[in-house]
Amino acid sequence: MSGKIKFAVVGCGHIGKRHAEMISRNVEAELVALIDVKDKSVLGIESFDAPVFNTLDAFLQSGIEADVINIASPNGFHAEQGMKVLESGRHLVIEKPMSLTRRDSEALIFKGLQKHKQVFCVMQNRYSPPSVWLKNLLESGKLGDIYMVQINCYWNRDNRYYKPESWHGKKDLDGGTLFTQFSHFIDLMYWYFGDITNIQAKFADFNHADLTDFEDSGFVSFDFINGGMGSLNYSTSVWNTNLESSITVIAENGSLKVGGQYMNEVEYCHIKDYQMPELAPTNPGNDYGAYKGSAANHHYIIENVIDVLKGRNTITTNALEGLKVVDIIERIYNHKN
Repeated sequence: MSGKIKFAVVGCGHIGKRHAEMISRNVEAELVALIDVKDKSVLGIESFDAPVFNTLDAFLQSGIEADVINIASPNGFHAEQGMKVLESGRHLVIEKPMSLTRRDSEALIFKGLQKHKQVFCVMQNRYSPPSVWLKNLLESGKLGDIYMVQINCYWNRDNRYYKPESWHGKKDLDGGTLFTQFSHFIDLMYWYFGDITNIQAKFADFNHADLTDFEDSGFVSFDFINGGMGSLNYSTSVWNTNLESSITVIAENGSLKVGGQYMNEVEYCHIKDYQMPELAPTNPGNDYGAYKGSAANHHYIIENVIDVLKGRNTITTNALEGLKVVDIIERIYNHKN
């Protein structure tokens, strides 16, 4: 493709506005439309110079040219809207999770292949310096055999987040705690170590009975197909503020822990014949405010889309990887003790 890549964004909430902002800032991109069911006056999108549509159908019928449509709507709409985008002959950027079922994710992949269109899945935590460092370290083989991996995700999500008028917490639109809060870290786990088997899971709802349709906490254990055993312990019932998202790796030649609120800092590294390099700083996490932590790297997503469509690079998180995250979450939920 020559010239600017034309983008439209579906969903003008916290993350949708982030997509629009990163598109607007990129000299090779053009924001041609915003789409949201809410009235323009309440969305806080005055700074964007683009027409606003109430539905995806209305935009698709408008005749406005778009190369790419970004889906940043509630999780439960991803599959249906993603299919419409691909049917219309546009490339698709789809926020996490790709859908709420493996079946729907497979259908999106098939439609993308059928229409010869790219499907980009948004898993921007892969771009953080500790994530890149750990991926490269694992691929180098310096750790030797992987013995144990423990992932802890302990966050606060209370009535400041689960508001009655919000889609958050509603089973059909949200999907569950693993889909909305912690799919980023399941993506990182799969990216680092591959698929899992022998899943055992236990769930609890400690303090969200009046706020959500699903669990707020879980213990999950499993084996990695590539070797080693793992666990995922998570909760959104932490009081007041986030505690951590961390990954601890025990391996043949050493141990390490990446922690912080968003796995954004290396807390421990002791590996045979290895000197820890100095990493670039990572944006600190926060709970409900500005674009930090897991929402800090969206500019990389937009850059990757442009690079791929201009033939300069490959997809950072392809549709099959997006499918695997959904598949793993679905299997965890299906293994409740």
